[in-house]
Amino acid sequence: MTRTPRLLATSDLHVTYQQNRDFVRDLRSDSPDDWLIVAGDVAEKFESIEWTLSTLRGRFRRVVWSPGNHELWTVKDDANQSRGDDRYRQLVELCRSLDVLTPEDEYAVFEGAGGPVAVAPLFTLYDYTFRPAGTVDKASALAAAQEAGIMCTDEYFLHPDPYASREEWSWARIEETERRLSAVDPALRTVLINHWPLVRDPTFVLRYPEFALWCGSERTADWHLRFRAAVAVYGHLHIPRTIRKDGVRFDEVSLGYPREWQPRGWTGAPLLDVLREGDDR
Repeated sequence: MTRTPRLLATSDLHVTYQQNRDFVRDLRSDSPDDWLIVAGDVAEKFESIEWTLSTLRGRFRRVVWSPGNHELWTVKDDANQSRGDDRYRQLVELCRSLDVLTPEDEYAVFEGAGGPVAVAPLFTLYDYTFRPAGTVDKASALAAAQEAGIMCTDEYFLHPDPYASREEWSWARIEETERRLSAVDPALRTVLINHWPLVRDPTFVLRYPEFALWCGSERTADWHLRFRAAVAVYGHLHIPRTIRKDGVRFDEVSLGYPREWQPRGWTGAPLLDVLREGDDR
């Protein structure tokens, strides 16, 4: 008996680690009609990103990708040395060559279990507005993070070219994304997919709260309401869990680094059904 297709999700596959690459090699669903969301941080190098998305595309009816910060890094041992927005555009073209949906493509409508919903991959970056209490601007927040010994590697490898700063790039992305989401059929609920959480709440459990600076923007705090989210899917924090805000479920779907997932006893990369009934994980 054929079951109804599901909308599944994962993120932060980090296939630079051999254990994670092995997970991807074995990752599959029991139905070729399922869709798969990949919410960023596949890898740093184009070759690894292509291998991962190509492998997954062969196993699912649709693969939907949102970029994470690691895909946007320009590292010295990558054959592709593109930077900033140019790098992002090249990643989009790579995905299109593999028939993988990106934030630049028309939002597809998923008609399976829990649907219909508009599946909306987003790319918003962050703008340093998730600041610790008492810090009034980016400079003081960065100084406090540095004093605490916390500095995101993005500060060295994620270049904002041609924008003057990462936050300016973020604001441009947010404005463009708002325009596109506003054009979605108002009769449809959405699945909002972004590597960085759209609300600040998931960062409240960070071991190092200063890291929240690199985790999102206050400008997206009401998107789950404005754009009729059935669920918001994110990664980045490597804290896989589900929370609710304003009655909307927020699912973090990260795999993370081997040192993080191995203590959980996982024997394969988790795939979460993001339109499931209830909150059981």
